[in-house]
Amino acid sequence: MKSKSYFWTLVVGVVFLTTWEVLVRALGTSELVMPAPSRVADVLWKSLVNGYLWPHIWQTLVEVFWGIVLGGLIGCVGGIVLGESKHLRSLLMPYVVLSQVIPKLALAPLFIVWFGFGVLPTVVMTALICFFPLLENTVTSMQQVDPQKLELFKMLRANRWQTLWRLKIPSGMPNILAGFRVALVLAWVGAVVGEFIGSSKGLGALIIAAQGSMDTPLMFAVLVVITFLGISSYWIFQTFERRFLQSQF
Repeated sequence: MKSKSYFWTLVVGVVFLTTWEVLVRALGTSELVMPAPSRVADVLWKSLVNGYLWPHIWQTLVEVFWGIVLGGLIGCVGGIVLGESKHLRSLLMPYVVLSQVIPKLALAPLFIVWFGFGVLPTVVMTALICFFPLLENTVTSMQQVDPQKLELFKMLRANRWQTLWRLKIPSGMPNILAGFRVALVLAWVGAVVGEFIGSSKGLGALIIAAQGSMDTPLMFAVLVVITFLGISSYWIFQTFERRFLQSQF
């Protein structure tokens, strides 16, 4: 069934790209407005072969990695703390939600003032965007433990620390990993948005540079790279998550 599903997914993609190519050629659309897929593929291939894209790809990968590490650490630890303390949850959760309501693009100039140009403001931006799904899923997991299992641990006289590490975290691991998976996808959004304003290198910065030079095919090529990297990281983590959960449960 999965192979059949993948086949039809591939068919839909091929039909979409073919239709795009035919319409652009038939309508004589300028590549400044909408380049044909073949033109985008040509620019992408040449940019990879001559090495132009690789420093930008590496820069964004570094920012995504450190952003997801920082955001994941804050989200996971914060979720455990808030999940364990009803008082802290009621006190701090409104501020956590407030941090997500504020438009991140509006914060980017402030991050540049506070942290300067380069990698750090983009990493902070990425962490700020991606920590919330993991925190929310962790908090929810801490509150949805089977009451019968909790009662069993009380009967066995397990202390709070033992209950947390032997029951609550293992029981909530599927939801925690699902939150991390969502955070991983959002990390790419955070890195690219951060590069729009505060960086001279990276895929987001390259999109702005291509926009300034009216190089629309290059913009599409960079978007293809970002999409590929985002989907690949999602699939890789999904595979790890599935195997990890199978080994645990």
